[in-house]
Amino acid sequence: MGEAVELHTGERTVRLSSPDKIYFPEPGYTKWDVAQYYLAVGDGITRALRDRPTTLERFPEGIGGESFFQKRVPKNLPDWIPTARIAFPSGRTADEMCPTETAAVLWAANLGCLTFHPWPVRRDRPEHPDELRIDLDPQPGTDFGDAVRTAHELHALLDEQGLRGWPKTSGGRGLHVYVPIEPRWTFTEVRRAAIAVGRELERRMPGRVTTAWWKEERGEKIFVDYNQTARDRTIACAYSVRPRPHAPVSAPLTWDELDQTDPREFDIATMPTRFAELGDVHADMDDHAFGLEGLLELAERHEHDHGLGDMPYPPDYPKMPGEPKRVAPSRAKHEGT
Repeated sequence: MGEAVELHTGERTVRLSSPDKIYFPEPGYTKWDVAQYYLAVGDGITRALRDRPTTLERFPEGIGGESFFQKRVPKNLPDWIPTARIAFPSGRTADEMCPTETAAVLWAANLGCLTFHPWPVRRDRPEHPDELRIDLDPQPGTDFGDAVRTAHELHALLDEQGLRGWPKTSGGRGLHVYVPIEPRWTFTEVRRAAIAVGRELERRMPGRVTTAWWKEERGEKIFVDYNQTARDRTIACAYSVRPRPHAPVSAPLTWDELDQTDPREFDIATMPTRFAELGDVHADMDDHAFGLEGLLELAERHEHDHGLGDMPYPPDYPKMPGEPKRVAPSRAKHEGT
């Protein structure tokens, strides 16, 4: 596997063990290649993670081996990596690492972390999200092009609301759009805003967009996954490596390039060149913070005018106030509920 090597970034030196270990068998990418990738996009991924409690998706033996999500601080965390205490829906708590520099990303990469899943909060305000994250998830029978068309309609909706979104590829077939917000709302309120966005897109793009939580009801549409805004639900951050054979990454984009984008072109071999040429195209996102008043008013109208209230939470959540029955329609029909 090769002897350990030292990586230098800023004022830190990070040890990388087994640098020759194969992480992606098909292209032959190693642990060293992953670390070099994160060094190349260090400013970008550090911006995406800065001060955010972060869950690590670890693949100690590469993508062909066992993997797991590490939510609690790993053992032997260096004292220069800050942490924050977050609360899960169950009421239990955990301390998570909060990267503030590229060295922290490399330290986690040495543990086999390929994908970083930051919470939409900062460590000084862990109960109040500062990002509204819209997840456009293509269902079977749809593709990235369908997600792009939905994203353009989302862009128009955000403009009407006086909001601005920053799009990125998911690293797969989907798109994520982030809206930086003032940290004044609860997870429940931010989720309600996401539901309002999804329902409005559903209204504007009938037959092409859905907010149906149950897969059996979605059809060949783009699913607006509103539950990605629920507490303890996270999205792979910009520049994160995804555990797929060709080592794709979640690529920040501009709105102007969406129509010409092929998400398969962004991987650990190609993204460093793009980053060197363009820098972080989302670098200015943290300079903005918008309000959710308009979207929450839209949610109120949905409920008042159409009787559209809350929607089901994920199955591992406790029953939430105002939530409808969390039963798949086919099962409800079978059980007569």
